[in-house]
Amino acid sequence: MNKSMSLLAVSIFLVGGLNSVNADPEADRLAMSDFYEKRFPAIELSAHKDGVYALDEAKREQWLEIEDFPPYEIAVDEGEALFSISFANGKSYGSCFENKGIGVKQNFPYFDIEKAEVITLELAINQCRETNGESALGYGSEEMGSLSAYMAFTSRGNTFAIQVPEDGMQAYEKGKQFFYERRGQLDFACSSCHLGLSGNMLRGEVLSASIGHATHWPTYRFKWEAISSLHKRFAGCNGQVGAEGLPQQSESYRNLEYFLTYMSNGMELNGPASRK
Repeated sequence: MNKSMSLLAVSIFLVGGLNSVNADPEADRLAMSDFYEKRFPAIELSAHKDGVYALDEAKREQWLEIEDFPPYEIAVDEGEALFSISFANGKSYGSCFENKGIGVKQNFPYFDIEKAEVITLELAINQCRETNGESALGYGSEEMGSLSAYMAFTSRGNTFAIQVPEDGMQAYEKGKQFFYERRGQLDFACSSCHLGLSGNMLRGEVLSASIGHATHWPTYRFKWEAISSLHKRFAGCNGQVGAEGLPQQSESYRNLEYFLTYMSNGMELNGPASRK
């Protein structure tokens, strides 16, 4: 662990600590932002919405060329068509969301006090379907990817302002704990790569900063040859360190998304996106 990482770890745990009743999410976010401002002084915090392309100029130029004819464009169009189809009862996806589902992704995930759980956009889409008598979609399905891609596209330029109510503090802390806990054969945590090694090379790739990780999903990854969710990426990362990946929309992944999205508060959404 390098010196800057040590300072961050100390500041994070002094601010809240894992499972502390005195945890302060905003102090956590400010401590993490301060870490990246010092680690990458030439890069505006807002630029991290572009992930690794904020850190690697050569890769950024290639990525911008790809964005002229983005591979997720078809998914967005298909998602718009699916979103407009009425359910058997005559209602639609728009009936389940604020503003008829347009430009609302910045409100997800949120903690539902009545259900006592974190609600992600993908979970809300399936809850909408089930409430209206339709079967749930597979979280890794093409249809789910397209619907969430369209909803993300309508939310571009909006900024995250995720709230953590008192009842949601435990979910936030569980997400934070997952981020810092080491696991797998390599004994790595999410923070091992995206805090301590951010900006460095690993397996031929530059490691991105953890802030901004929630801004650009769902994403078309050329490795997948498809558009999919942040949770699929979580599972892939778990596998890379020799840990067992969890199902998409598991409680642990929803809590992790909650924590990471709070860390990206104030940042612009720019999904869907394309990544290697």
